[in-house]
Amino acid sequence: MRSTLPKALQPLGGRPLLAHVLAAAAVAGCGETAIVVGPDHGAVAALAGEIAPHARVFEQRERLGTAHAVLAARAAIARGMDDVVVMFVDTPLVTAETLTRLRDALARGAAVAVLGFRAANPFGYGRLVTEGHDLVAIREERDASPAERAITLCNAGLMALAGEYALALLDAIGNTNAKGEYYLTDAVAIARAKGLQAVVIETAEDEVRGINTKGQLAEAEAVLQQRLRAAAMEAGVTMIAPETVFLCTDTKFGKDVIIEPNVVFGPGVTIDDGATIRAFSHVEGAHVGKGARVGPFARLRPGANLGADVHIGNFVEVKEAEIEDGAKANHLAYIGDARVGAGANVGAGTITCNYDGIAKHRTDIGKGAFIGSNSALVAPVKIGDGAYVGSGSVITKEVPADALAIGRGEQTVKEGWAKRLRDLKALGKKVPKKRA
Repeated sequence: MRSTLPKALQPLGGRPLLAHVLAAAAVAGCGETAIVVGPDHGAVAALAGEIAPHARVFEQRERLGTAHAVLAARAAIARGMDDVVVMFVDTPLVTAETLTRLRDALARGAAVAVLGFRAANPFGYGRLVTEGHDLVAIREERDASPAERAITLCNAGLMALAGEYALALLDAIGNTNAKGEYYLTDAVAIARAKGLQAVVIETAEDEVRGINTKGQLAEAEAVLQQRLRAAAMEAGVTMIAPETVFLCTDTKFGKDVIIEPNVVFGPGVTIDDGATIRAFSHVEGAHVGKGARVGPFARLRPGANLGADVHIGNFVEVKEAEIEDGAKANHLAYIGDARVGAGANVGAGTITCNYDGIAKHRTDIGKGAFIGSNSALVAPVKIGDGAYVGSGSVITKEVPADALAIGRGEQTVKEGWAKRLRDLKALGKKVPKKRA
């Protein structure tokens, strides 16, 4: 994919391709998981250990075809499973329901179940040759007859093998092809030669999109986003322009949530009942409380936790901060590493100065406090309950409850100065320099 990031770790819907495949397998009831990785793919093995701690990881040292890859996990297959489902990390959109259908075909007596799809353009795909309900062969494009090339039922790559036959079928696969590789597709012909049944389970083409390029990754993202939006709206979320909203696979919505256009959700987001996310907002790793309003043009970064009826307005950024019930920051503010107490108001242009160049420090704003516009709160600092901070202040010390703090230079007014300046300019005279 012309990337330093392994294919298995490429992101789709906010999580790596490998995570999609493992999640589908788990939901489909696959009790044990074996993951085959190539050499020098320690990062993939490490992620597998995080996502599926009980999975066994095997290494395919030589790349000699799909069947060779499956047999790298021989020790797992030899343990005698009811069935063996072979999945590929670059086909991440396959659903648990489809995997269950493959397994059900084995339960009905088939030794091999192959996943197929009707291709809009079948060129380049292996064709599935059938007789009645049985799969006769998988014919590669270069080996197919003109009649077989006219078949639109194509091989998606995924296959399920009955556990009692799996190892024998895989061991019987030879490397007699031009590339000298071991092809999993040969299991169909071998099963039939043994008098065993092979069948096809059909699914939609979008579900089995393969990913080998960044362009194909983008196409898969588009399919996944359609699924996620449809599921959210089916659950009661209102999306004004759903095609402009981007979700993650773990985005969680309550009831009666409204999402305006051009909103992006990163991983780890929960939106509670009745909340509104206004246009052009970006939300990641955040919790938005019941009835809260966010945006437009707001950014919630990881650790942002908004209580009920909180208002976060335009061009406000929140990071690692608790914004308690009813608090407001409606304009042009940065709130980081902080607590904003219930009912407090943070004025326009206010920032929490949380970083001193070496470490982060916290700001604590009490219940019902009022922070005047264009104030800088230099952490660590505490603003007491009900306290007022005058506009334009730089606050470096604790402000007691119900106190007024003003931290700015004293204002000086020179009556008539501006008029005298304009009069001098009108007469063409030189304006005297301002004295220090």
